[in-house]
Amino acid sequence: MEQRRNHLDQPIGEPVPDWVPRPRPPRSAMTGRYCRIEPAEVDRHITELHAANSDDTEGRLWTYLAYGPFATLDAYRAAMAPLFNSDDPLFHAIIDSRSGQAVGVASYLRIEPAVGVIEVGHINYSPRVQRTPIATEAMYLMMRRAFDELGYRRYEWKCDALNGPSRSAAARLGFRYEGLFRQVTLYKGRNRDTAWFSIVDREWPALREAFERWLDPNNFDEQGRQKVSLSSLTRV
Repeated sequence: MEQRRNHLDQPIGEPVPDWVPRPRPPRSAMTGRYCRIEPAEVDRHITELHAANSDDTEGRLWTYLAYGPFATLDAYRAAMAPLFNSDDPLFHAIIDSRSGQAVGVASYLRIEPAVGVIEVGHINYSPRVQRTPIATEAMYLMMRRAFDELGYRRYEWKCDALNGPSRSAAARLGFRYEGLFRQVTLYKGRNRDTAWFSIVDREWPALREAFERWLDPNNFDEQGRQKVSLSSLTRV
């Protein structure tokens, strides 16, 4: 592709005609086949979330989060209430469609409507979500809202560079690795280098097709085992 240049013969970015700021994410539910995602509410979700998280008896869920683990429901409620009441991050509870119970959380954050950039983070999947279609469908629903419903241009994923499972999940979901940001922050008394990933709007149509193919019930056998892996469908 020929590089665009200005009248001074300097390279410049491609034009984005007729761009207007995008809406902020609404506080409304997103419904899929395996799960429903709804704005997190302390009174409605906190007890179910704490019960689901308690299945993780070793506290592995909290290693790479800035908060937790929580020994009691009251401690969990006190820590999460300010987050659940925030507009950025905007927390969502992930509801198992079969049980009707809240089994995980994820949020939109660093929301920038003016330039169409939004991040997904604070992802905390209880053992009841891990390695199930719910885990994948939740991310698909949140991406679909960002790109199809709201018209954002860029969707980000960031994690502790030492968080191998998170990095693997990002790659499986179709995010592209963009680099390592060193000594970004401190949490729990230790350094964090941050790995950055993203999906941009021109990549989304192919990824949406990959998600929908993987999530189709025909992709699973009678024991619930996948026939085609998502990573094989999202691989660049």
